[in-house]
Amino acid sequence: MIHAHVTAAPERSRALLTRARILEAARQELGRDPDSSLGDIAEAAGVVRRTVYGHFHGRAALVEGLVEEATWALRQALAVPRPPVADAVTELARFVLAVWPVGDRYRTLLRLAPQDLGADRLAEVLGPARDTAEAIIDRGQRQGAFQTGVPPVVLTRALEGHLLGLLDCVNSGAWSDDGTGTATAALIAMGVAGDSAAACVHGLVRPEGDAA
Repeated sequence: MIHAHVTAAPERSRALLTRARILEAARQELGRDPDSSLGDIAEAAGVVRRTVYGHFHGRAALVEGLVEEATWALRQALAVPRPPVADAVTELARFVLAVWPVGDRYRTLLRLAPQDLGADRLAEVLGPARDTAEAIIDRGQRQGAFQTGVPPVVLTRALEGHLLGLLDCVNSGAWSDDGTGTATAALIAMGVAGDSAAACVHGLVRPEGDAA
């Protein structure tokens, strides 16, 4: 009984590593060509098609695997403990800087056909980020830091569209950023003055002790 348990552990570990390698290959291949076949993905992962089907029962399941990875990564990014801040401007900049790397890594999903990732599933993935952003924007409006011409929920969707649009521009090669330019642009879109937005983001990403 003990021997069987010891044998199963390495096999499970190998299976998990193979699954992760297939998902990584899918992320890269679908980013290169949204119409990549499972055969293309299998070749990129260094496995045979049968192995891919052993982990995913077709393209839809493989895309769902990527969606699950992105969902987990986004929730992890939002859950990272950060020192509380008094102003919503800094809080929103931190939010964008936290979620941008996740969006950048999984921007492949934006290139897939609508049937691969329905609107309801996308809303489910983005739900926690939407809730967080709306709370920050509501707070910023009450502080007088953000524009107040539209309700927080509407401004939140505008911010989401802004970020998704920039990620799509990364896909097309029209935009490249480590998050700082995106965070600055997001603050400006919320109504923060350009100089103040840039200074806020610079203060967050500047190496400790760098007074430049």
